[in-house]
Amino acid sequence: MEEQDLVMGRMSSIARFIYETMPNFTVSGYVLFIVIFLLSVLVYKLGFAKKLVFKQNVVIYIFLLLGCLMLTFLAFFLPVVEALLVAALILIIYKIRLKLEKRGSTT
Repeated sequence: MEEQDLVMGRMSSIARFIYETMPNFTVSGYVLFIVIFLLSVLVYKLGFAKKLVFKQNVVIYIFLLLGCLMLTFLAFFLPVVEALLVAALILIIYKIRLKLEKRGSTT
């Protein structure tokens, strides 16, 4: 019990929340991976995605999936999910302001 408390105390806040609310550690690992992958896809789409051929998109998402696997291991003790949330929020705000500026300049 001591080791588990030590590990839980060192986890980042969202990872700890996921591990405390899920029924077992296996499910919580998969949930953490899915959260990181979805946030990474969102950040990619908002900030970096261009119109590409389907095959190129498949290759990009495969490498994104592999990269998210590495990020999941880092997310146990580093605030990876929190950083992806902040990046997504910044990009969402940027896209909204960009649309408002374009709409304002056309009138």
